Amino acid sequence: MLIVPNTSAEGRVDCRVTTCLLSEPYPPKGDIASLENSFFALKAGDMRIRTYAHNGNTVIVMPGPGGCAIIHDKDLWFYCIGQLMEAKNRGVNITPTVRFAAYDFLIATERGTSGRAYERMGGMLRRLKGTVIETNIETNGQRERCGFGLIDGWRVVEKSPSDGRMAAVEVDLPRWLFRSVEAGQVLTLSKAYWGLRKPLDRRIYELVRKHCGSQSNWRVSMAVLHQKSGSMATLRKFRFDVKALAENGELLGYRIVFDAERDMVVVYACGSKGRIAEARDVLAGRSRGPLEGPHEAGRGAALTCG
Repeated sequence: MLIVPNTSAEGRVDCRVTTCLLSEPYPPKGDIASLENSFFALKAGDMRIRTYAHNGNTVIVMPGPGGCAIIHDKDLWFYCIGQLMEAKNRGVNITPTVRFAAYDFLIATERGTSGRAYERMGGMLRRLKGTVIETNIETNGQRERCGFGLIDGWRVVEKSPSDGRMAAVEVDLPRWLFRSVEAGQVLTLSKAYWGLRKPLDRRIYELVRKHCGSQSNWRVSMAVLHQKSGSMATLRKFRFDVKALAENGELLGYRIVFDAERDMVVVYACGSKGRIAEARDVLAGRSRGPLEGPHEAGRGAALTCG
């Protein structure tokens, strides 16, 4: 499916989903800011207020009545960003208001099309709208504070005449997120991302994709990885879960190694580049390259209001 622009009777330019010219769906894409920062909770009902600070800029994530949006709710972002980037690459003018068929979204994100799946989609939209991001920025020597939701709004445009299920959905993406799409500040994720069911697996993959990317490897201390993940588990339980993930083998194109002696995680890209880097580490008997320690924990892409 491909999101393309459509001018409404009111003159507003929005987007609608049309048939894709390619034989396979477009892969999901994520914006760099949310891949780095834990804006989405790993557990339903999370009522914590998250705070990130860097270079005088502060980002606060505040839950709505039903808790923070969860990481599976992020599928909407990744789905829309992937479609918008494909349209942009084809020379199509894009806007932050997108329209798509609920059925197409559920199929693309491997959620199923049962009545329960449609109900969960409604909950996803409510959590995304209810979760608020608050940040402060400095302009011309003056600091301002502003807040916005993970989506600015949503509407069920049509309902199925047979069972009342939502058919077409219209979503207003945040302007800062849309600017990331316009600027191409996004990364392509594995198509197999939709199949990851465990929240921690998804979050670890996001961090690995952002930090390791196309490089041969990435090293990070367990404490920093724990902080970046947004996990509510204790460090001990988190360490146990990451170790289990490493023992399972490859994670969507990356190999995760747990270094118990240094209490760190080393990620190697699959393929010759990663194998060479891992062989060098084994021969050296130590970590080669900088380890991301506690002083790096607060670094990440900053948000700005628009």
